[in-house]
Amino acid sequence: MKLPLGIHVGERLSLEQTYWQAELADQNGFESVWVAEGRLARDGIVPAAVIASKTRNVKIGTGVVNNKSRNASLMAVTFKTLDELAPGRAILGIGAWWEPLATKVGQPLRKPVASMREYITVLQTFFRNEVVSFDGEFVQMQDVRFDSMYRENKPVDIPIYIGAVGPRMLELAGEISDGVHMDFLLPPSYLVGAKEAIDKGIAKRTDGKDSIDLTQIVACSVNDDDPQEAIDACKAFLTLYLAQQPHIAEHCGVERELVDRIQERAGWPATPEAIKKAMPLVPNSLVQNVTACGTTDEVFAKLMEYHEAGVRCPVVSTLGDKEQTLTRIAQAAKG
Repeated sequence: MKLPLGIHVGERLSLEQTYWQAELADQNGFESVWVAEGRLARDGIVPAAVIASKTRNVKIGTGVVNNKSRNASLMAVTFKTLDELAPGRAILGIGAWWEPLATKVGQPLRKPVASMREYITVLQTFFRNEVVSFDGEFVQMQDVRFDSMYRENKPVDIPIYIGAVGPRMLELAGEISDGVHMDFLLPPSYLVGAKEAIDKGIAKRTDGKDSIDLTQIVACSVNDDDPQEAIDACKAFLTLYLAQQPHIAEHCGVERELVDRIQERAGWPATPEAIKKAMPLVPNSLVQNVTACGTTDEVFAKLMEYHEAGVRCPVVSTLGDKEQTLTRIAQAAKG
């Protein structure tokens, strides 16, 4: 495969679709499958484990779990277990969750960069199979380590990717992690500043590592018979996010005035019917700047644009006709 690709699966897919996409990716040379866990819609670990049992080659990452809802020791042993299921294929993608959900479940975001540093420091100590004692502001551990039980107890190689967007979290990722797993709806131009922040963190490393990996989820929709239908699938997705998570606007280059107009027309909560009413406010050019949509050739060219901007492995998130989108991208990637 000329262009390394991953796929992103999550709550917008049924479990049947999730496993079908994962198996197709495994059989067609995709590098990775990333399992989303965001809203209280579906856990990410259970599908990741099932995917591990159904596949043989792809890496299985979480894209992403959060550092609030699972104790760091439980997170560590969860991924140790996933590595037992799929040796050498597990990736821990982790983010800081988001508001207002974090507050609603009693885990409000506070000092997200500092808390992420503590959490990852503890995870890495567990993965080295060392005794963990840590007295932090957010994480406390006292003389704990993996319990061997009936198996040999040894270090596990679990790469940690931070789901980062803002410059301070990107810098932290460069300093302490193995990679960055960037979110969708960010244009290729965003990578300029992102890489600068990552490089600033890499300069602080003490392990001799001079680079980290960079993956990014890209919302994709293919329709070779009706390209506008594919564009509209991504437009509905972008409109929904601008209406309900307007903080993304500054990252994808959307003026506040447009966000206000979309929110006014969509209302709250934004129903599918309301999103359809708001979609005409969003121009095709904006949609095509932050997603890959249209014909197969247009979508693959956009994925290459992300790659050339610095994303080593674009991660396909299917919208619209999901089966056509994934199969056409897989065919195009084979050249």
